[in-house]
Amino acid sequence: MPVTENFGEANPSSPFQVRFWGVRGSVPTPGPETVRYGGNTSCVEVLCGGRRIIIDGGTGLRLLGRSMMEEGAVTADILLSHTHLDHIEGFPFFVPAFGAGNQFRIWAGHLLPDTTLEKTLGRLMSAPLFPVPLEAFGTQVRYYDFRAGDSLALGDGITVQTTMLDHPNDAVGYRIAYGGRSVCYISDTSHKAGQTNQNIVNLIRDSDLVIYDAMFTEDEFADRPHWGHSTWEEAIRLAQLANARRLVLFHHDPARSDDDLDMLAETAAARQPGTIVAMEGQTLDI
Repeated sequence: MPVTENFGEANPSSPFQVRFWGVRGSVPTPGPETVRYGGNTSCVEVLCGGRRIIIDGGTGLRLLGRSMMEEGAVTADILLSHTHLDHIEGFPFFVPAFGAGNQFRIWAGHLLPDTTLEKTLGRLMSAPLFPVPLEAFGTQVRYYDFRAGDSLALGDGITVQTTMLDHPNDAVGYRIAYGGRSVCYISDTSHKAGQTNQNIVNLIRDSDLVIYDAMFTEDEFADRPHWGHSTWEEAIRLAQLANARRLVLFHHDPARSDDDLDMLAETAAARQPGTIVAMEGQTLDI
């Protein structure tokens, strides 16, 4: 896929880190029952030696954008798993995209050949849905479409492998590799009971960190097998099959309270030591 020369600059002495800005699925859930884990929808920041990659643009993207405004001129690649509303609704409120001097490349691998990323985001930011058009972003934002299964070379030794996930209207999973380490993002995806999604296992094999869609429990999934989401039990099973080092449960059901997620964290960690439940504001070293 095409890349832009001199798009930021990595610093090998800087950390390889993940930070969560939105961990909720389907719809934002502000309120007293979601204060600790957060109510913003999917947005994850990955720092690769100082280079910034953003995965998904849910409402957490607004908070990340506010933080970025304190840095001066910024650059980032934004990888979209898909374009359902809860994964792109932060774009109209992503202030750095409107600022001259900033640079963003936005990538999607699930839309061709029916449409393109630029057209899809243009529909989001158009009347009567939103009063400010996509063109307000200007030339500092560029849009790239690829096909799931492609590998992306983002420069500075950062490579991204992709695979198609099992989700209505399609979605893409990512493996970001840098400096001999890797982080994988698998959201949104379903699974078939008693079967193994070998594409996911291959993508996450021997990875250092896997962020996985654990919206349901097995009991909940039995009534919703075609909703395009998976379970914490399946997350652990796939991580064990793939020999992944650490697992983070993500894309929490909007009905899941902080207390519910505390219980899930305890149960999952007992099943697979080291497993954690994603929390807004949390930072992990890769």
